[in-house]
Amino acid sequence: MIAEVIVDIATSAIDRKFDYLVPERYTSVVQVGSRVKVPFGPREIMGFIVGLKEETDVDIQKQKELMDVVDLHPLLTTEMMELAKWVKQDTLCLEIDVLQMMLPAALRSTYEKVVVLEKPDLIKDEELIALFGSKNFFVLPKDIDSTTVKKLKRLADEGILSFETVMKQKTAVKKIAYLELSQDTTIFQQVKEALTANAKKQLALLDKLASENRTSIAMKEITNEWGFTKAVVDQLVQKGIGTITEKEVYREPVDFQSVEKKSPLQMTEEQQIAYEKVLHSFEQHRAETFLLHGITGSGKTEIYLQMIAHALSVGKQAIMLVPEIALTPQMTERFVERFGSQVAVLHSGLSAGEKYDQWRKIHRSEVKVVVGARSAIFAPFENVGVIIMDEEHESTYKQEDSPRYHARDIAIWRSEYHNCPVILGSATPSLESFARAQKGVYTLLTLVNRPKSQPLPPVQIVDMREEMKKGNRSVFSIDLVEAMRNRFSRNEQVVLLLNKRGYSSFVLCRDCGTVMNCPSCDISLTYHRANERMKCHYCAYENPVPTSCPSCQSDHIRFFGSGTQKIEEEIAKLFPAEKMLRMDVDTTRKKGAHASILQAFGNQEASILLGTQMIAKGLDFPNVTLVGVLSADTALFVPDFRAAEKTFQLLAQVSGRAGRHDKEGNVILQTYSPEHYAIQFSKAHDYQGFYRQEMFYRHEGKYPPYTFIGSIIFSHEDLLSVSDYAMKSVQWLRENLPDSVEVIGPSIASISRLQNRYRYQCLLKYRKDEDVGHLLHQLQNVYKTHYMKNGYHLSITKNPSVLM
Repeated sequence: MIAEVIVDIATSAIDRKFDYLVPERYTSVVQVGSRVKVPFGPREIMGFIVGLKEETDVDIQKQKELMDVVDLHPLLTTEMMELAKWVKQDTLCLEIDVLQMMLPAALRSTYEKVVVLEKPDLIKDEELIALFGSKNFFVLPKDIDSTTVKKLKRLADEGILSFETVMKQKTAVKKIAYLELSQDTTIFQQVKEALTANAKKQLALLDKLASENRTSIAMKEITNEWGFTKAVVDQLVQKGIGTITEKEVYREPVDFQSVEKKSPLQMTEEQQIAYEKVLHSFEQHRAETFLLHGITGSGKTEIYLQMIAHALSVGKQAIMLVPEIALTPQMTERFVERFGSQVAVLHSGLSAGEKYDQWRKIHRSEVKVVVGARSAIFAPFENVGVIIMDEEHESTYKQEDSPRYHARDIAIWRSEYHNCPVILGSATPSLESFARAQKGVYTLLTLVNRPKSQPLPPVQIVDMREEMKKGNRSVFSIDLVEAMRNRFSRNEQVVLLLNKRGYSSFVLCRDCGTVMNCPSCDISLTYHRANERMKCHYCAYENPVPTSCPSCQSDHIRFFGSGTQKIEEEIAKLFPAEKMLRMDVDTTRKKGAHASILQAFGNQEASILLGTQMIAKGLDFPNVTLVGVLSADTALFVPDFRAAEKTFQLLAQVSGRAGRHDKEGNVILQTYSPEHYAIQFSKAHDYQGFYRQEMFYRHEGKYPPYTFIGSIIFSHEDLLSVSDYAMKSVQWLRENLPDSVEVIGPSIASISRLQNRYRYQCLLKYRKDEDVGHLLHQLQNVYKTHYMKNGYHLSITKNPSVLM
């Protein structure tokens, strides 16, 4: 038997299948989707079996054998193996990258280079002796200097030391020790009679165990809660009362015991019609994509919940995607309220151990529902009945690193594999999705009313240019301050949106105009007041704020723009009596921070929630009656054809946080561009009007959904080298692409330098994927063959969510 193996080396030169002979001892256990250890060159590495066959073209004399089968039960299903091939082809990535992405980080292998001292008596170099210390080996650090490497290589050639590659796996199954009591009830009495009066602790523990009426008790409970030492337990175990064993337990991110079970709600006529259309597709076992376009607060989640409940009732499984980690606590709670311990959670806020345990529960079919962010679309279910993607317009569903997949594309692929419906839900669908629904590619379902018939909140636009004329230079307009005071007098809550984090946008010298920039990127540094440092939000470089200008030595250093930290200070001055919570990337780094902030706000421990776009969607608080958008223009004029669409979506979504229940809500948008159509249509809650206007501009500019977009980024540490490479590549594309494909560029990218690499960009506009697909593969192959080894980098993204 021959196993076809994709090896765990993310290099394009070996992105193919390698044939390995299966030893007879493994022929009954090898399966497609299992991991194996294989010899590759001088080392041992991990790989995935992607096929089994009887013959090979490899010379039998050179044929290598599998060394070990790691998984007796395949980690990846047949579906996942087929999906990996499709993603590789569609996103122009390495197959091993897709296979690894489908698994939790705990199952991925790490490789360490170990230096082993073979002849200790012959080594004289004091520096090297210090590296070994008292051992005869050390792990080669990744940042070791080249001089030391040369010394080590020379000694290896002389046989004084050798190099070995050690493979490690991050897998860690959590186990808890339990005292398993003997089934022989007479043993307790016998042990008790044999104990002397001095063995007070043992006698007390025996009485406690007898009173519990349990056969299995966690050792932690006995030692931590009952107060007995392990030595006392061991003494009784030696006398035969039972045994101490270890049991595997899951690390749970959700406390299922604390969540109260809730029943389904009565659906409105609109909800029922939408639900029945999806149900009909489900019962017909038909792969159909539904676009559920419902205004904010119209009850889309109830349709999701009842559709999943039906799927579970007939033995099917469900995948529920949400775009932001901040949405996950509330969304998870709603699902746990309905489905209890049948729910697994997958998102980036979990620890590696929690992700591993959640994945294992899914893989073992111990749960029926997965709620999670983008990567949850790869949940290893084998009997999927429905896939739901909430807030389908969100750019976070697109992965910007390789493999550059979009969760919507994977959802549709999996629905076709399982013959089940997909629901794409949004109050502000992406133009691409809504256009597909208009053409009949997707089935459009519409909700235009809220379940309790609450009206959408009125939106007031404040022209900040007029505020300036009145002498108000604060970031808060007079109207917004008055509205906030009014809400606080009624003990109601306020949500404030500012789509920037940090204290101010940039640091500038007022004498010479020098802006403090990142030394590695063509980006200004953002000032963070909390630790008095300037940070680059692209490469994580940070530096203390200078006391004088590095160019002219002036001490007139000033901070311009307003970030969330600066607004926090302003609020404290305006409303010193009001408690405020801030929610941005900086305040939510800590594990569980999202949930604790939202829980505190939901418990009305604060009257103001200030945050970036993570607070704009999915949140549902009955006491929020005012939403203030401090700068509605933030994303309106960035160099991206989706700028107006993203602005409209953000404003529409955050407006929907107000007045969702019995209390009437209001929204105040502060802007310097009140006449812009994205602002005006968001004021009117008019998605259809915005869609028609934006589609006109997209048609004029030949942008999606009228065309597809391809983005090619060329980068290198030398500006002239990357310029030459970009010019040659684009010229080759122009000569080989059909005339129907528009090639724009190459030009310097919007962010011209990132992490010390200069960047050029080229855009392609095309109507058919087959027009460009094979040529982009060819361009990538040329890069791999001639350019990659010389420090160049090529990044190709189909339908990017951002063009920066």
